[in-house]
Amino acid sequence: MLDVVHDICRRLPGSRVRFPFGPTTVVYSVEQRMFALVGLDHVPPRLNLKCDPARAIELREQYPAITAGYHMNKRHWNTVLLDGSVPQQLVEELIVGSYRLVVGKLPRQIRALYLAQLDRLGIGR
Repeated sequence: MLDVVHDICRRLPGSRVRFPFGPTTVVYSVEQRMFALVGLDHVPPRLNLKCDPARAIELREQYPAITAGYHMNKRHWNTVLLDGSVPQQLVEELIVGSYRLVVGKLPRQIRALYLAQLDRLGIGR
């Protein structure tokens, strides 16, 4: 599952990999704004993703492996424990959803460019 997470995050338009919190936390960002963090110092690894607040609560109630964002704003971020209990398709949708939320806050022209590239790639459909 971890390989799938990294592959999807890397393929998103404008995605950059950084390690601002040390070697055990992979940060994926677009235009210097984080959309995914992968904590490698936990077993199983943890994935932090931005999420619509209402959807975040819904997911937490449905999946024990999805909790309020670890070391993040608990209203806007969820942590997904990558233990295999959350379906891979849902994890992929959540990654793309997080990316879309972040891109949605970018200036109009940049936002349009990234969303058009995302649509061409067919990721998250």
